[in-house]
Amino acid sequence: MSSHSFNTIYAMWYRQIIRFSRNKSRVIGTIIQPLLWIFFFGIGFSRMLSSESTPTNLPSGVDYLTFLIPGIVMMTIFMASFMSGISIIWDRELGYLKEVLVAPASRKATIFGRTLGDATIAVLQGIVILLLVFPLTPTINLINLPFTLLYGFLMSISFAGIGIIIATKMRSMEGFQLIMNLIMMPLLFLSGVFYPPEVLPEWMRYAVFLNPLTYATDASRNLLLGFGSLPLWVDTIVLLVIASVFLVVAAIMFEKTSEG
Repeated sequence: MSSHSFNTIYAMWYRQIIRFSRNKSRVIGTIIQPLLWIFFFGIGFSRMLSSESTPTNLPSGVDYLTFLIPGIVMMTIFMASFMSGISIIWDRELGYLKEVLVAPASRKATIFGRTLGDATIAVLQGIVILLLVFPLTPTINLINLPFTLLYGFLMSISFAGIGIIIATKMRSMEGFQLIMNLIMMPLLFLSGVFYPPEVLPEWMRYAVFLNPLTYATDASRNLLLGFGSLPLWVDTIVLLVIASVFLVVAAIMFEKTSEG
């Protein structure tokens, strides 16, 4: 990689970080939403499922709230990275995208930098959520946190790539948000975030294991709680492949995008 391409990647990465840090409402919103899921959904279901007579398909000694928190961390990263494509719509409307496309810089390097910046932001949000809710489940193994974040980073690259792919074909902010909402909810509930995949009907499990969020969630539980539905090496290989594929496809699609 040439020094010019590296500088382009760094500049776009830095721009995404600064842009996010200056948007206070976005910072606050992305932290509050996962906390609401935990306190109103997680704590409520944890108490409902606390009865020994209630089957939960959870390992012995693991309550529902403990099971949920790694999934919520990955959900935070997922939602932040998936919505990152919206910045391309904003840049198009504000005229910045035209400047980027006509600049004497590699478009592939530009989109790599944007994707890495968006993935970094998403992972930082995941760290904040985990540290805020850790007092609720102190049994989580924080020693494996760096490895957990690595899986979150791979997953966020995948979904940031998907968001960019969709955004390059959209001209309307409203249309992009509608498509995102239609895609995000099925992906979220078919990922193992809220319940083990084993409790689903067999035909639904196929959809679960086509979802990148499934593997990041499973890896986080393997690392933080010591159990998962799949071996860790399977999660690793699948996320590496998916992240590579969507990053390359996003770069190709962005290179072909127009200024209009």
